[in-house]
Amino acid sequence: MNRSAVADLENTCFKMLCLRNETVLNEVIALARLTVLRSPPFCSGGGVLLNSKRQHNSKPSHGIGRYRHLLPEETPKKKKDKLPDRQVTLATDHEHGAVNICASGYDMTLVEHYAQYIQNLCRHLHIKVEESYAMPTKTHEMMLTQEKSSKMYVDAVLTTHERIVQISDLSSTLAPVLIEVLQMNQPEGVQLFVKEHTEADFQVRFKIRPELQDLKAQMS
Repeated sequence: MNRSAVADLENTCFKMLCLRNETVLNEVIALARLTVLRSPPFCSGGGVLLNSKRQHNSKPSHGIGRYRHLLPEETPKKKKDKLPDRQVTLATDHEHGAVNICASGYDMTLVEHYAQYIQNLCRHLHIKVEESYAMPTKTHEMMLTQEKSSKMYVDAVLTTHERIVQISDLSSTLAPVLIEVLQMNQPEGVQLFVKEHTEADFQVRFKIRPELQDLKAQMS
């Protein structure tokens, strides 16, 4: 074998060795990059590597805004007892007791404005207004009989609205004046009714439950 052939063989072996080393080096670099990406971030503080990963929560915002544990424990709400019976103001020789001024009509706007007028008038005359409330709306159907037939049909539906203004400490000398002024300013289509307040008037304001009444009757 001459010298030229030996030199070519050496060059070929050297190139193959360099190519192999380059391949191994690329694999090592790629593996190192993958390891760095998967590892948690580190920061140096005073020459010591500190891990910045949070171990107790999955996200930095978890737990922000919680304050329930700082508040005192709430006591359970008690059930509302039965409404106590209100004492009715009794009349004396010089003053009336509790008096209900009732205004009713088919037009709710007129009835509501008239009830407000009654309240303002009583306050202007220094008459104590206990309360003002609305009664449940009542509906009446007007039935008519057809010609040459006994069948009846609904011709109109009338809705009655009622407002009550309860007053007290009304003197016997001022009562006629108050009623006269109310009648003079009574709007058309509104009915005015004045009566003494009783316990039955207070109970009428609440809804009747037939099932509860039947149970009470069975227990008694």
